[in-house]
Amino acid sequence: MPKDIYDLIQRPRRLRQDANFRDLLREATLTTNDLIYPVFVTAQQNTKRAIETMPGIYQWSLDRIQEEIDQVLDSGIRRLILFGIPAEKDAVGSDAINEEGIIQQTLRKLKADYPELMLITDVCMCEYTDHGHCGVLADQEVDNDQTLNYLQRQAISHAEAGVDMVAPSGMMDGMVGAIRDALDDHNFTQVPIMSYAVKYASAYYGPFRDAAESAPQFGNRRAYQMDPANRREALREAELDIDEGADILMVKPALAYLDIISLIKDSTSLPVACYNVSGEYSMIKAAAEKGWINGDAVMLESLLAMKRAGADIIITYFAKEAANFLKV
Repeated sequence: MPKDIYDLIQRPRRLRQDANFRDLLREATLTTNDLIYPVFVTAQQNTKRAIETMPGIYQWSLDRIQEEIDQVLDSGIRRLILFGIPAEKDAVGSDAINEEGIIQQTLRKLKADYPELMLITDVCMCEYTDHGHCGVLADQEVDNDQTLNYLQRQAISHAEAGVDMVAPSGMMDGMVGAIRDALDDHNFTQVPIMSYAVKYASAYYGPFRDAAESAPQFGNRRAYQMDPANRREALREAELDIDEGADILMVKPALAYLDIISLIKDSTSLPVACYNVSGEYSMIKAAAEKGWINGDAVMLESLLAMKRAGADIIITYFAKEAANFLKV
């Protein structure tokens, strides 16, 4: 090659030549402070039930949950989002608003036993209704406005039990405003709302429905969750939740929707969360079990991609595992 050609070569490899350069110039950094770990709590007794479709994930009874929490704390994770599986379900999800409901009991116990934890709760009805939909039904359809009343009552009951932050996930119109009004009216102005602002009707949720026992008994959730084909609609949903008082906006799922995470990040000054959902988790686990991929490396690369896309917060079933590789 003639010398004048060499003179024209740009050499970005100079800045990748060793770990010191790569660490110095890394644009996105993943730490344990970015991660929230989901925990499933069942009203059954003496239970640690493996979720077959989510290797390493369990339903825990309240009398055994300390086994999980101790491991979480040992990993360096300090933030949990709680999902409840009640002993009985009915058409209006009564356990969700019961002061002795499974989540309310869990909040009181964990707050007493582990004051260092941040506890976030899913505010939705699908885990508590016998039909598996995210609200009260009227003629086989979810009644949006009637559901808002139940979500208000659920959020208040969680606040009374000591929750640090609520996370409404049902994609009901007006849910953030209704919950904010209810919390403020009951003197819980300090409780923030992390809204599932941009939640798609995704096939990636399948394993979660095993874990939370929340699969719809008829139909689907496409009438209230977003169409995976839509991008601009995400901006509208996020803007509405901002106007209603959301403190954090969430995009769900994460890995297949990195463009949406980036879009929301660029459109708001609010913190942006994403949910690395069950299907994304289980696919990596299954491929790693077969030896097709390096599971740890793909896990970390996937989480880093979410951070690079703009997520400030990542809810992930990998949190405990990932923490073993990360520095705070």
